[in-house]
Amino acid sequence: MSDAAETTAPGREIWIEKYRPQRLAEISGQTDIVERLESYISRRELPHLLFSGPAGVGKTTAATAIARELYGEDWHGNFLELNASDERGIDVVRDRIKNFARSSFGGADYRIIFLDEADSLTSDAQSALRRTMEQFSDNTRFILSCNYSSKIIDPIQSRCAVFRFSPLSDEAVGEQIDRIAEAEGIELTEDGREALIYAAGGDMRRGINSLQAAATTGDIVDEEAVYAITSTARPEVIESMITDAIDGDFSKSRSTLDTLLTETGMAGGDIIDQLHRSVWEFGLTEREAVQLMERIGEADYRITEGANEQVQLEALLASLAIEE
Repeated sequence: MSDAAETTAPGREIWIEKYRPQRLAEISGQTDIVERLESYISRRELPHLLFSGPAGVGKTTAATAIARELYGEDWHGNFLELNASDERGIDVVRDRIKNFARSSFGGADYRIIFLDEADSLTSDAQSALRRTMEQFSDNTRFILSCNYSSKIIDPIQSRCAVFRFSPLSDEAVGEQIDRIAEAEGIELTEDGREALIYAAGGDMRRGINSLQAAATTGDIVDEEAVYAITSTARPEVIESMITDAIDGDFSKSRSTLDTLLTETGMAGGDIIDQLHRSVWEFGLTEREAVQLMERIGEADYRITEGANEQVQLEALLASLAIEE
């Protein structure tokens, strides 16, 4: 636990910030990436960087840790963080980024501009960003973060060292949850721990937020508290819904789905995500698993395009029930 975390008054800070790693070495589950980044820091030779990967796996934490290690206590003055999803247009590249890159500073060879969710930038904004990266490469380094590197134009990718962050392992998430629970004096049951890891799905931020939310419901964080606070279905409920459909009992399967949507309050996309994560844990035959994956893909696409969630999920179950 960092010094900052130790001096924070209990209960007054969001835990994802309270326990955010301050140095690269403290980042969990991304060992190879951390080693490569530390080699840049040790040589004081930082290229432009592109971090890609799902949410909650350490991209933003790595960017701020780099700034802390390069600049020490003065890191705020040499680090500009922007969120491209809020500032999508070309003006933010032309104005805020250029003004920061042009401004005079001392004590460091270059400053860092961190652009989060860079895949939200328009094509014109990315083209302007590419020209800005060229123009100010002598005194500015860019760190871009995105969920999908394929949405970043090739001229930008070719100017960056690309780091692909993977979803965190259950072990990495579990270890961090254990440390926070111990530091906060939380009684965490084993089934509660497993539920937190399952609900996180490789997303450290989601796991820590779920732990903090569950801790507000009582003195003990157990499986029931976790599933209630995260609106996550128990794996066995998802499994029974699918196996009932495959066995031809559509009515029972549909009733389970209706409970998840109306009583548990789950979104259709969340049910799709749980289905996708759990397909190979249902004990299905290979044929049944492949069949289910195909139906999941179709439903996910249609829901993403704006179709009614309940209709699409019921259609998924119906297709499984009538399949020979």
